[in-house]
Amino acid sequence: MIRKVEVERFSLTSSRSFDEVLAAINDAIGHPDMAEFWKSAHQTRSAAEQESTIQKALGRTGLMSFVQFDHGAIIRKDTGRDSPRMVRVVMGNPLIMQEMAKHVPDAGSYAPVTVLIDERSDGVHLSYDRMASLLAQYGNSDALAVARNLDKKVEALLSEATG
Repeated sequence: MIRKVEVERFSLTSSRSFDEVLAAINDAIGHPDMAEFWKSAHQTRSAAEQESTIQKALGRTGLMSFVQFDHGAIIRKDTGRDSPRMVRVVMGNPLIMQEMAKHVPDAGSYAPVTVLIDERSDGVHLSYDRMASLLAQYGNSDALAVARNLDKKVEALLSEATG
């Protein structure tokens, strides 16, 4: 089966420098050693223990970085210049994913989420595809409520990072 999905993209442009915007995002999210995080999460013996392990990995926003891809480094090799700078941050919270996936298992294919930070001639752009728009097709109000709260969290972080 193939479904068409309509996605809402939240975008902001900042006059702050690329480094300032990326630093603001990184300061607000957790940065666990992922190998250690997964090892610890898999070794927990109860839901409470697992929640505690996850909570320790989260930053002040309740989110953590899973991985960051420096797309700009690849693009700059081709151009031979110092720009553009572009980083894809894969972030989220496994407990939020768990809540969404309880109601809509496919939520696991959308979480954690991606934020793209890229430098253009008119400023630093931040882009995020809203989780609620991705899950709307499933028509589950419980999953949508969790997704909307996640969207608020991510969008507040991006607004704060843009200054």
